[in-house]
Formats: sequence, structure tokens, C-alpha cells
Amino acid sequence: MNLPTTLTVIRIFLIPVLMVFLIATARPYPIVAVTVFLLAVLTDWLDGHLARRRRQVTTLGTLLDPVADKLLIAAALISLVEVDKIPAWIVVLIVGRDIAVTGLRGIAAAQGVVIAASDWGKVKMAAEVVAVTLLILSLRGAPLGDWPVWLGRGVLWGAMAIAVFSGVDYFRRFWRQIDLHG
Repeated sequence: MNLPTTLTVIRIFLIPVLMVFLIATARPYPIVAVTVFLLAVLTDWLDGHLARRRRQVTTLGTLLDPVADKLLIAAALISLVEVDKIPAWIVVLIVGRDIAVTGLRGIAAAQGVVIAASDWGKVKMAAEVVAVTLLILSLRGAPLGDWPVWLGRGVLWGAMAIAVFSGVDYFRRFWRQIDLHG
């Protein structure tokens, strides 16, 4: 296993650690949790950068990286529902979109059609990272006061809107590609 793929696996192993510091203890540890979360996000950027730079793009890495991203964001969002920072329905929309898009891409791939990741998906991921970071920093015991929760929720609403928009875009591109190849 090469270094970029190892970093992706490390990101997956950081997910339960993040959840421990958010919900599995008597009280959350926001500074530790945000550090673990941002470390996991850093591995996402670093694995892609190294894979391209070293020409170590592999099938395993290509398949595992987006799954690791979705698991990280889903675990963080579900944990934030558990500590009453965000409503569950927003998480259902975002995670549901991610599952649907992953399914569509898998169906398309099985038919020999590649539906590339869109720039909207990357913007959505960036918005989710900012929102989750702010919402973790709004937990009891964090040194920043109340402002991160309001800003974090606002950014999360933006991420949700982008998720819905980009999900519709994926469905549109899926049907167009399948019609062309079907």
C-alpha cells in the first residue's frame, strides 16, 4: 500500500477517534475533536496531492478516498446531531445525497461510464468542513463563545443547498450519460 492510500486509511481510523471526543464521553472535548477532525481533513488534501505528485494514483485509492470523505463528514454531522447542534433532517439530506451520488456513480461505472466529480461537490465538501469545524468549536467547553454555532449553522445551510443542487446535477449528468451509452 502506498503513502497516499495509507493516509486515506488513517483518515478512516480517525473517524471513531473523532466520535469518541464528540459523543462517547461524559462531556465533549471540542479542542481535541476539532484537532482530530482537521487532521483527518488534512490527510484528505495530502493523499490527493501526494498521489498526483508521485504518480501513485491507484484503483484502491481512487475508490477509497471518496468513501473516506463521506464517512468522515457523515460521522461528524451525525455526532453533531447527537449533541443537539444541528437538526437531523439536514444531515439526512446531505448524507442521503452522498449515498445517492455514490450509487449513481457505481451504476454508471458498471456500464463503463465515468461521471467525474463536479466542482460543486468540492465546494460542498469545503463548506461542510468549515461548518463542522465551527460547530465543534461551539460545543460546551470551547473557548470561543456562541458565535461559531450561528456561523456554523449558516454555512451548513449553504452546504445543504449545494448538496441538493449538486445532487440534481449528478442525476442529470447520470441520465444524459446513460442515455448516450444505453
